[in-house]
Amino acid sequence: MSTTTAPVRPAVRGGSIAIRGLSHVFAGSVEALRDVDLEIAAGEFVSFVGTSGCGKSTLLNIIAGLLTPTSGSVTISRESAGGGLPRRAYITQDDRLLAWRTALQNVAFPLELHGVPKRERLERARDLLDRVGLADAAHRRPHELSGGMRQRVSIAQALVYRPAVLLMDEPFGALDAWTRESLHELLLGVRAELGTTTVLVTHDVSEALSLSDRVVTLAPRPGRILRDHPLRDHPRPRDLRSPAFLDLHDTIRADLGFHSTKDTP
Repeated sequence: MSTTTAPVRPAVRGGSIAIRGLSHVFAGSVEALRDVDLEIAAGEFVSFVGTSGCGKSTLLNIIAGLLTPTSGSVTISRESAGGGLPRRAYITQDDRLLAWRTALQNVAFPLELHGVPKRERLERARDLLDRVGLADAAHRRPHELSGGMRQRVSIAQALVYRPAVLLMDEPFGALDAWTRESLHELLLGVRAELGTTTVLVTHDVSEALSLSDRVVTLAPRPGRILRDHPLRDHPRPRDLRSPAFLDLHDTIRADLGFHSTKDTP
């Protein structure tokens, strides 16, 4: 997949995220999160890893502004943008593309909602489609695209208004290994150029180790931070088969209550 394209205009650098004393209780007294404190620096890529019920998606939804926490706060710097555009973008596992719109129209849609003039929004949408390797698919509708192509459109749509924070909830989980790896490379390249702060929720420890500056493990019921694993000293691309990463993989599995892979016959 080619990613040599027309230049994308630089964004405002990513926003920092301050999470303080965050707790959330759902109706019926289900305690999803308890006393979560976390600082994410501008431009960082942080992954949340944990078993089902640890509150990963709840935490992401609170950062996105889709849920109001029971107590505590989330503060994102650089929230305001020119033209009233939002500074948080969200990508889920299931793309939310509009079936009757082309790939180009889907990417431009967030700008249309915020009143960006047609010529500018289409220009910016073309730039992003080109950047994600889909310039030749601009006029295809979602049913004419593969799952990986639709997810590339979703990435372009999320980045088109140059968000300070990109939030992702298992966006690559349903894709085959080759497509997932190619999208990892694409995402790292585009977000590095734009300077976007990125938060990923994933069950895949290898995915988190490959992509992240930090991997944060969460304990379940109620969700709380177990450990924060820094990876900034490990340049990308990373050899996940190296002894250092195999040890770290086992450490994270141990955080989550799984046996070491070294114990597997």
